[in-house]
Amino acid sequence: MALPNALYSTAQVRALDAHAINELGIAGYTLMKRAGEAALRYLRTRWPMAHRIVIVCGRGNNAGDGYVLARFAHAAGLTVTVLSASPAQQLRGDARLAYEDFRASGGAVHAFAPGQLATGEVIVDALLGTGLKGVVQAQLAEVIRAINLSGRPVFALDVPSGLDGDAGVPLGEAVRADATVTFVGLKTGLLVGEGPEFAGTVFFDDLEVSPTPAAQLVPRLTRIVEAEIHAALPRRTRSANKGNFGRVLIVGSGSGMPGAARLAGEACLRVGAGLTTVAVAPENVAPIAAGRPELICVALSDEAVLAEVLTRADVIAVGPGLGRSPWARAALDTVLASGKPLVIDADALNLLAESGAPAREDWILTPHPGEAGRLLGLSAQDIQRDRLAALDRLIERFHGTIVLKGAGTLVGALGRTPGVCEQGNPGMATAGTGDVLTGAIAGILAQCHEHWIAARVGVLVHAMAGDAAARSGERGLLASDLARELHNCVNL
Repeated sequence: MALPNALYSTAQVRALDAHAINELGIAGYTLMKRAGEAALRYLRTRWPMAHRIVIVCGRGNNAGDGYVLARFAHAAGLTVTVLSASPAQQLRGDARLAYEDFRASGGAVHAFAPGQLATGEVIVDALLGTGLKGVVQAQLAEVIRAINLSGRPVFALDVPSGLDGDAGVPLGEAVRADATVTFVGLKTGLLVGEGPEFAGTVFFDDLEVSPTPAAQLVPRLTRIVEAEIHAALPRRTRSANKGNFGRVLIVGSGSGMPGAARLAGEACLRVGAGLTTVAVAPENVAPIAAGRPELICVALSDEAVLAEVLTRADVIAVGPGLGRSPWARAALDTVLASGKPLVIDADALNLLAESGAPAREDWILTPHPGEAGRLLGLSAQDIQRDRLAALDRLIERFHGTIVLKGAGTLVGALGRTPGVCEQGNPGMATAGTGDVLTGAIAGILAQCHEHWIAARVGVLVHAMAGDAAARSGERGLLASDLARELHNCVNL
């Protein structure tokens, strides 16, 4: 089953479970059996040649899913070894029933022993699921470490054990799975924070739970998907001219930083903006013009020059390479007073953090975790501990549209369900890629005129460009490699 676009918190998924049981009349054990069936199906899809599996069970409903999987896998002819990390007498309810049915079918359950993990070609994690509260207990932490050190591929049921299903951060120790199958609702923690690192390939099965309209929940997140690109950037008419696709002004590249504005400007052109002007420190005009002649270059010698070019712009991006000098502060203040749609990045964000700024609706802020921390008076580690919560705080404080960059970039705005981008790769962690994103968002905003849409689509095509550029390897990727790929990504 394809991944749904909507992601839910673990509490929301529990509410959907309760709705299925109490309102739709589906027995809890029926849902557990459906989960076991789905797990077996996706395990065999991911590892079709595996014959020996080891299933590590805890004591909650996640363990129940594991026992059902064990019974079905055994019936399908696989060699199944079940290792229990908790005494069987601690099992309750449906999990207890699943255990008894497995034993009645001839299955054996062994106390967990690390050496037994090596007998499997695949290890199934059915330890904790989403029921974990607080840090993983010491005994189970040892089990998780043994699984991670086993050298075997790992298949997690619902969420990798030890991973916070909402924030996507490990609660002490967490299983590093090669694949995860999740049930009923797609959990936010699988796609945000460190979740993708621990979850691996994510499969989804709704277990035939289709809530009635009265039970519909507002998703906590939505996936940003390729269909949004065409909606934002429809096919052009043959009679179109460059004036139809917006005039973007990029203000940045203070002394010694010519590359930043050039990268942003090139990205802006590559996503289809009609005209792009860069206003930069005078000494940067020649190198930028020589390297990218399609850009209009203006020497930002004084505020009067900037005020004049601002009048010709439809969208303004400010920050790439700007610096924090008095020259930079004056340029930012002039831009903020322009009344034009804005994309704010890099040093412009740092200047905002230093001086504060009233909330406004006409801007897109694009901080990485360090910049987000400075804007909120927190550390980058605080931001990464719960990226969704940090996004909420940024929206509350600054309004507009917020792009919280990083693995699993988030896009949010007041009154909107936030979006998450699954694409992108670690090769993009290099100088200049943020400048490319700024230019991409500004160029799309100039064409679609919607901050929310431009931010989502800009983030997506930037990530897609990074993945395309990394086809031959992530290490050594350059920001200019991304800029060259953007043209393909906006012409799907």
